Amino acid sequence: MSVPEPKTCASCGRAIEWRKKWERDWDSVKYCSTSCRRHGVTDTDRRLEAAILDLLAARARTSTICPSDAARAVGPAEDEGWRELMEPARRAARRLVAAGEVEITQGGRVVDPSTAKGAIRIRRAR
Repeated sequence: MSVPEPKTCASCGRAIEWRKKWERDWDSVKYCSTSCRRHGVTDTDRRLEAAILDLLAARARTSTICPSDAARAVGPAEDEGWRELMEPARRAARRLVAAGEVEITQGGRVVDPSTAKGAIRIRRAR
């Protein structure tokens, strides 16, 4: 059997590499880990996706946003409560990359969202 193409995790948006133990049920694998399976995609996750798309739509075609912009738009403004939404915002951006709607960049270059470390920017897909 040839190794199938990698999939994207439905929760975090990272690539799921094929594993021998999934050989019989690869078609039903949707999550990269037990944690992602437990977390799933919540209403807050969907609101973050919508916020990213809305913020990008309100800017020039070549403009970028930071995941914190979406976290601030969705989260509580007082006491910097939006900070707890930073990783969910990055997860939302990775899911949108998998859907072909946005790109994640670092230093102006498109990067693989599964392996990107550090500060990222989000822009509309070209």
